[in-house]
Amino acid sequence: MGEFENHQVEGQTLYQIKVQGKLDERWSEWFSGLAVAVENGIGNPPVTTLVGSIDQAALRGILCKLWDLNLTLISVRCEAGGGGQKEEKTK
Repeated sequence: MGEFENHQVEGQTLYQIKVQGKLDERWSEWFSGLAVAVENGIGNPPVTTLVGSIDQAALRGILCKLWDLNLTLISVRCEAGGGGQKEEKTK
């Protein structure tokens, strides 16, 4: 996760959400302040990664917004706050 490692807030869970498509940093506020980064692979469609600490209600809201934008969800990765446990849901 590199540049996103220090985004954890106490009482919340750090999530990394990847979607197919390109969203720039202007979308950060609309997605509950999550950091936005785009990977442009040669010959592959761009992938946007959203990273930040949010609660379950915010996660659901973000996933609904991604659905509304008709973006393809690639993965949702969470790291439990402080426990070091990692869980990943992929397409």
